[in-house]
Amino acid sequence: MHEQTEQTEHQHQHQQPHAHVHSPSDGPAAGGGEEFWDSRYSESEQIWSGNANTVLVREVQDLAPGRALDLGCGEGADAVWLARQGWRVTGTDISGIALKRAAGHAADTGVADRIEWQRHDLALSFPAGEFDLVCASFLHSMGDFPRERILRTAASAVAPGGVLLIVGHAGWAHWQEDRDHSVRFPAPEDVVADLELPEGGWEVLLAEEHERVQNQPDGRPGTRTDNVVKLRRLR
Repeated sequence: MHEQTEQTEHQHQHQQPHAHVHSPSDGPAAGGGEEFWDSRYSESEQIWSGNANTVLVREVQDLAPGRALDLGCGEGADAVWLARQGWRVTGTDISGIALKRAAGHAADTGVADRIEWQRHDLALSFPAGEFDLVCASFLHSMGDFPRERILRTAASAVAPGGVLLIVGHAGWAHWQEDRDHSVRFPAPEDVVADLELPEGGWEVLLAEEHERVQNQPDGRPGTRTDNVVKLRRLR
């Protein structure tokens, strides 16, 4: 995911699991988005923990490895984990600095030859090809961010027999006071509906909400609700 709301709450919490952060486009060239996130990643040597998202691990660990696409890969934790499981991975992010760190992480882990890194503002461009797994974790953003359209494009990139995995927030955390009401947090059934999938073409494997513990800005543990949608393309 790339998600501005996640960025705000995790910016000084390296113990938190890996999360993606996507900036909205700032005009036709989307240059402000890339510049903003490059600047943000430049503020510290590492933003995320380096650990793969726990939901990704749980839902993917029993799948046969093939080609995977990680949308909003950040510093590369999910992509590296997938590569270590035998997947050939394309990881994409809006920030060139994040991608450079991700490539370094992959090299340090010995899986650099299994991952291709591509820079995309997903509101404007999307990786080519078909994939056996497409994952989007916390792909939310403030502003005019076409999340539903991007996820429909993600679904179209899944090969027959492949899996689409979407992990997102179910709403704002209770400790977040400065809330942007332009950000939509759809329920799992709404995520599925927004994909506008052809009848009989997909199987819903999982669509549910779950709670998890996350540290608040003051370091105390808090609970927030996320959701996960997992679908298999039948044809």
